[in-house]
Amino acid sequence: MSDPSSSPGEEHSGFTLSITARPEDIDELGHVNNAVWVRWIQEMATAHWQAIAPQDAIERYIWVVTRHEIDYRGNVGAGDTVTGYTWISEPPRGARFWRNVRFTGPDGAIKVDARTNWAIIERESGRPVRVPADLSDLFLKN
Repeated sequence: MSDPSSSPGEEHSGFTLSITARPEDIDELGHVNNAVWVRWIQEMATAHWQAIAPQDAIERYIWVVTRHEIDYRGNVGAGDTVTGYTWISEPPRGARFWRNVRFTGPDGAIKVDARTNWAIIERESGRPVRVPADLSDLFLKN
């Protein structure tokens, strides 16, 4: 899992999104299903990409997840709203970089902490490519 150096802070402005749990997100234990958290992580990453990346990059590239590391720390029920925060804490390595995602409840308590690895794919060729420096710079600042 992520170390303290990859915690959100002043050096990582990141991206925030509020999500409210719907009845269909709830499992038989009465809280948000683990698979839903994975979907929300992807929604956070996609929203961050679409908010920051230039349109030509959005049209040229697509991201795929290669690994998730998730710590489930608290429960969320139907109608509860969490705040998702995502940030990139380190430069990419080739076609991949690590994205951090944290979901907190209204009380500020961490519900889920995740570190996910993503690879950039060129749409035309369908192949991974090195993350362009201009894109990397945008996300390391945001």
